[in-house]
Amino acid sequence: MASFNRVILVGNLTRDPELRYIPSGMAVMDVGLAVNDRRKTAQGEWVEDTTFVDVTLWGRTAEVASEYLNKGSPVLIEGRLKLDTWEKEGKKQSKLRVVGERMQMLGSKGQGGGQGKGGPRGARESAPPAEAEYSAAEVSGYEGGGESGGAPDLPF
Repeated sequence: MASFNRVILVGNLTRDPELRYIPSGMAVMDVGLAVNDRRKTAQGEWVEDTTFVDVTLWGRTAEVASEYLNKGSPVLIEGRLKLDTWEKEGKKQSKLRVVGERMQMLGSKGQGGGQGKGGPRGARESAPPAEAEYSAAEVSGYEGGGESGGAPDLPF
């Protein structure tokens, strides 16, 4: 039987990112994500539910997140669910978390944190090295160009 494990979440970071490196030199970061859901009750009242999700980011994605994000930053995370199990004081414990494979920063400059971390925020994305992606800020900030003096040949 086939299976499919894919999660897409949009929410806000619950704490400042803390980057660390494992002995192999790979960057890793665990962050908390608060995902809000607004729904109407049977009585017609709006109720907000917040779900807190632990997310682990690896490699360049973790490094970019630690540089540009902080508590409250809006972000989209795409990844997969992973069940961690361990034993503590003779009792088996488990926790479901998301292993983030793609991260997209949301919001605009000056919104939801990100100031003071050393750089512009906006629609930047970290992706696997094989994919070259450019943000609107990078493209609009381009001056000059090739032989014709126009915009560069961009892959989109």
